[in-house]
Amino acid sequence: MRWRTVLVVILLLLVPGFSGAAATDFRDSGAPVAGSIKGPDPYWPFDGNGGTNALHYDVRVFYNFEEKILAGRTIITMRATTDLSSFSLDLLLPTSSVKVNGKAALFSRPNHHELKVVPKTAIASGATFKVDVSYRGRPAPISYAGERNWLANRHEVVTMNQPHMSPWWFPANDHPSDKATFDIRVNVPKTKEVISNGTRISRTTTATRATTRWRMYDPMATYLAFFAAGDFVIEKGRSSSGIPYYNAVSSRLPTIDRNRSLRELRRTAGITEWLKSRLGPYPFTSTGGVVTSLDVGFALENQTRPTYGAWIYPGVVVHELAHQWFGDSVAVERWSDIWLNEGFATYAEAYYAASHGGPSIESWLNNLYDETCQAPFSSFWTLDLDDPGAAHIFDSAVYDRGAMVLGALRNRVGAVGMRDLLRAWVAEHRDANASVAEFEAFAEAETGEELTAFFNAWLRGGKAPAGTEDNGLEHACP
Repeated sequence: MRWRTVLVVILLLLVPGFSGAAATDFRDSGAPVAGSIKGPDPYWPFDGNGGTNALHYDVRVFYNFEEKILAGRTIITMRATTDLSSFSLDLLLPTSSVKVNGKAALFSRPNHHELKVVPKTAIASGATFKVDVSYRGRPAPISYAGERNWLANRHEVVTMNQPHMSPWWFPANDHPSDKATFDIRVNVPKTKEVISNGTRISRTTTATRATTRWRMYDPMATYLAFFAAGDFVIEKGRSSSGIPYYNAVSSRLPTIDRNRSLRELRRTAGITEWLKSRLGPYPFTSTGGVVTSLDVGFALENQTRPTYGAWIYPGVVVHELAHQWFGDSVAVERWSDIWLNEGFATYAEAYYAASHGGPSIESWLNNLYDETCQAPFSSFWTLDLDDPGAAHIFDSAVYDRGAMVLGALRNRVGAVGMRDLLRAWVAEHRDANASVAEFEAFAEAETGEELTAFFNAWLRGGKAPAGTEDNGLEHACP
């Protein structure tokens, strides 16, 4: 994510055939238990759930622009990680029915964010099963964790936000540590375009409406799943190495903004290729972007297809595309690890600028250090980057100081050593999750440098690091 700095008839399809019924032989594991309604993250304890692992989401939604109602049916393929008598999902919309392996299941609401499901038959640890949830409601007025995240008007809707978005439009284990593949089908008036993650598979129409299906073949965190529906100008093509791109700009924008946004999105293919040359293979099957006419103050790294406001500019395109490696392919283990997303994407901005006529990495780092070090105990320096707290995951320190850490590390290990380190990191953790502690250990192992004092000074020192060679700096604070 990059915050703005220029600052009913529901068309339901058949359930996919279920293969492999969940076994009920519990052997020596004891009686089945209720999967926890809480997940793994202390920042937002109700994000995600215990006892299950999501494998695939088949999300099917019908949206009514006039009434602002979303109706959906989502079929999730899951694996039990313990013997389950019940399990939970994260969903904010009213639920009308739940089936497990094709059989009606009991369900309840422990709180407005949690959907607890009790299947007819207990589910054995390791078994794969399907849960089929139907739901309907108005997402706009619903809040969770102090957020009202639905972004829509009578002409356009875009499901973009971080760290939470999915519970407003589909049930999920809503935490980045539980990635899955996706099919996303959206039914809207046939005059509207629908853009989502990955590859567009099909578009089928009736007299007045159309269902567009997109597929994300690679594992994806739930907050990165999105769709945009509205009046869009579409441009398609391939990058120089053959990566398909799909760009969309809202035709509701004034002509001058629409044309400028299209020009900015056309940078996507070339920037993707540049990042690929520095970071290693592009991790997904397509690239692109969406510019909405809705009033949004941030951009977001939706997997394969970032979303932007009409204030889009070159640096933010670099930032969100860098997230395809840092944040999407290599996702955080916990939200406290957000530096691995935002600091790394911001460093990519500086790296790209240095390669395209801007200040060198060294000049950028020195200038930013000189501007900030004279207030060594400001929040910019006192925030712990390896545990900023839920209220501070998008503070400027996470972005800008986070990028400075990598610039200083580059001074320690050299430009080639830094390039090799980042390439190795994304290759090692592709389609997976990682923590700050893992990166620290990985950096030492890859570079052969003793970096404990360096990371302590930069990430959690409680003040501006001393301007020394050991800290990757060329001079003391002026």
